[in-house]
Amino acid sequence: MTPSTRRRLRFLGGFLLYFCLLWILWDTAVVYPLKIFVVLLHEASHALAAVATGGQADRIVLDPFQGGVAYTRGGNRFLILSAGYLGSLLWGAALVFLAFLRRPRPRWLVGGLGVAVVLFTVGFVRSWFGLVFGLTFGAGLLAVARYFSTQAHRAVLLGLGLTSVLYAILDIKSDILDRPHLRSDAAVLGEMTGIPTLVWGVLWMGLALAVGGWLLRWMWRRL
Repeated sequence: MTPSTRRRLRFLGGFLLYFCLLWILWDTAVVYPLKIFVVLLHEASHALAAVATGGQADRIVLDPFQGGVAYTRGGNRFLILSAGYLGSLLWGAALVFLAFLRRPRPRWLVGGLGVAVVLFTVGFVRSWFGLVFGLTFGAGLLAVARYFSTQAHRAVLLGLGLTSVLYAILDIKSDILDRPHLRSDAAVLGEMTGIPTLVWGVLWMGLALAVGGWLLRWMWRRL
């Protein structure tokens, strides 16, 4: 067995173990902070899309029940509404990509992510739960960057990225495909465009699965 084959088998085993644990612990306090982090990425994507298209991001509200709202003004409403689920998906893919880089050092990437979370929280989050979570999570990332090993830094980036990708897929399924009557981003987009909510859900799910499949293939080839 070649070294490359052994690396790939170890990766496959670790990958399957991670997702099995994630699935088993999905509704527990262990995974809860990761899910709230993905909700923050979701709402941050709405805010950034508003700013990028000439609008403004007023504030973001997070609640303990994995809900969030981004209050924006102006900008391209179509892109802002589309940015939530797809944004958290792309953020997840970006974190996975960063986990495989040799430069810059993973310590700096984890620390930079911690600083970004803290600054974004202070600048935009306007709920007590969101403030406490964002500041605590950002501080936790800074502590990991300071005190843990390079291997741990890569594991944190990879874990956050994979969780974000998986949660985006599950969120689209739960909020849109399983419960199309909910007041989701896709429902509002459907009202604006005349295209049914389920159509947007199917399109976003297809894109999410395509990105997830491409990401797995990319990781496999990097080993």
